[in-house]
Amino acid sequence: MDMNFKRTLMTMSIAAVMLPTFAADGLPKGAPDFSKIKETDYLPAIEKAIKLKRQEINKIVSNKQKPTFKNTILALEKSGLELDKWLNVAEGLASAHKTPAIAEAEKKSTPLLTELENEISFNKALFKRVKYVYDNEYKNLKGEDKRLTEVVYKGFVRSGALLDDAKMERMMQINMRISELQQQWGDMLPAATNNAVVWVYSKDELKGLSDADIAQCKKDAETRGGKAPYAIVIVNTTQQAILSSLENRDLRRRVFEASRHRADGSDQYNTFPLVVEIAKLRAEKAELMGYKNYASYSLERTMAKNSDNVYKFLKQLIAEYTPKAQAETKAIEEFARKEMGPNFKLQPYDRFYYSAKMKQEMLNLSDDEVKPYFNIDSVIVNGVFYAAHRVYGLNFVQRKDVPTYHPDMKVFEVRDKNGKMLALFYSDPYRRPTKRGGAWMSAFAKQSGLRQQLPIIYNVTNYAKAPEGQPTLITWDEVTTLFHEFGHALHGMLSNCYYNTLSGTAVARDFVEMPSQFNESFASIPEIFDHYAKHTVTGEPMPADLKEKMLKSINFQTAYALGENLAATCLDLAWHHLSVNEIPTADDAAQFEIDALKKIGLYDTQIPPRYSTSYFNHVWGGGYAAGYYSYLWTEVLACNVADTFEKLGALKPETGDAFRMKVLSRGNTKDQMEMFTDFTGMKNPDASGFLKYRGL
Repeated sequence: MDMNFKRTLMTMSIAAVMLPTFAADGLPKGAPDFSKIKETDYLPAIEKAIKLKRQEINKIVSNKQKPTFKNTILALEKSGLELDKWLNVAEGLASAHKTPAIAEAEKKSTPLLTELENEISFNKALFKRVKYVYDNEYKNLKGEDKRLTEVVYKGFVRSGALLDDAKMERMMQINMRISELQQQWGDMLPAATNNAVVWVYSKDELKGLSDADIAQCKKDAETRGGKAPYAIVIVNTTQQAILSSLENRDLRRRVFEASRHRADGSDQYNTFPLVVEIAKLRAEKAELMGYKNYASYSLERTMAKNSDNVYKFLKQLIAEYTPKAQAETKAIEEFARKEMGPNFKLQPYDRFYYSAKMKQEMLNLSDDEVKPYFNIDSVIVNGVFYAAHRVYGLNFVQRKDVPTYHPDMKVFEVRDKNGKMLALFYSDPYRRPTKRGGAWMSAFAKQSGLRQQLPIIYNVTNYAKAPEGQPTLITWDEVTTLFHEFGHALHGMLSNCYYNTLSGTAVARDFVEMPSQFNESFASIPEIFDHYAKHTVTGEPMPADLKEKMLKSINFQTAYALGENLAATCLDLAWHHLSVNEIPTADDAAQFEIDALKKIGLYDTQIPPRYSTSYFNHVWGGGYAAGYYSYLWTEVLACNVADTFEKLGALKPETGDAFRMKVLSRGNTKDQMEMFTDFTGMKNPDASGFLKYRGL
């Protein structure tokens, strides 16, 4: 999952300024009326909302009364509703439907927003009031009031509110420059990925692909300029799923190299200058705050607490993983040599192809056999939604009257077990040139009791849409991605917090992925699986023997998936453990990646990082700097939670109610380790069963 955490502005408005139409009568509160909002509305609306936010901050600062929770902390929480409202939508479009007009609005508004955030973060008079409340009233506050005060105060401190004037000025400059660089990254990486498309001039070169896949390649060529009859589009990860089917070895090589080198300067795009400058600025930021490197600064507010704990966790996994990965590679190469001869050298672009053939031979199974049972519409309605109904009592009703920003989207009203509307959920499943790669969840409006706001949540994925009139069939990995992202959506939809700042997914980075990874476990529970895995033509459930083979195949050669994740994780940490003077030049960045992987014992040309440095969007464009380890960390938490569900009854309403009450509804109102303990009864996460869950 890829979520937007780049803003920390807190929200609600008191002034009246003429703004463009946002919502129409009849739409749920917070639902944007995309039938009325024009792309040219966003920039002026954001500019006016920034002015409102400044007025509200000035009112707090100019208050002559003694600072209190109500006139300072609560007033901050209530400020900026209009800004938050427009930004939630604009940022959603900037990721999922970045037209030229949206890109221009983002480009012009980003420096304005960074300037505002600097003004607030380094407003000495404002911080003086916040600190007074924290020093004098905090200990007597209760519940969410106390938690909000702590979060606000520590947020100011982490931003640099206690720095002297010179360091504060430098911190503001750093924030502005990082914002500019991330804007450039956000423009360059999608362009580089689109540019990396592999053009194919003959249908014969596509041998091995299904008719549906070939039709998609033809459609992708047409939508990308038609330079050739067919095009293979590069997705965001290093490995490309299409490589498991392509028989043409040279085409496999071209696809893999296009992916690996999309943004490293081998062609017209080179993100390394952006990477090294961002890394250097982050290192300097950490030093200004008194930390030896950015990782130390970032990890302080996580469950892991420090890099020693993270590396201890990772090194244990690496030690157990390495011999299994070596054995897996050897087995695939030996299998390939039966066909290609004793001197055949397996290359990374061969791995998926021969692994798939090996799986076919050993398990008598191929993706083409199971995909007809994974119609995306059935997976969402009869799988993802059905699991939420069985576990949490939720019901979903499609709302065709709610406007969307793209015709491929669907909107659902989410009703609680008592029949009341709980949330609005948007699904945006198909890839297009205006959408960045990957899959994520976010919100047009977060849940808040103070605002009387129900959550307006959306999921975005990048699946190839079938030709008109045909069903869109997806792979098992894509099935689990739908369950994963909906786990984030549930975290947002089931939130029951008073304050917007604390609600939903506003938790520690190494906790936020737990609900999503845990939700993947429902995809293979027999009752859920049988409810959605039905043949798209006949409607018949997957035969028992095919189902058994398919579920066995989930753990077939799983060392690769763990290895690519470990490599990406260690790359992220390596970059963010450097001091300012240790950051390599742009020309040396590629070699730094190799050296860093060799040092940790993960340099393996057969298993490259899931994301290489030059296209690691989580780290350079998103909020996962020094935090990508959290996917593995939270997978352990998710395993522990799944074990608890199994013990208590995975589909028993009482189990779902307990998880909802103790974890999903709590947002950041409580320490996340305490939430974990409240539900599982475990004082600490237990990683002993992790490799078993991974099939290793």
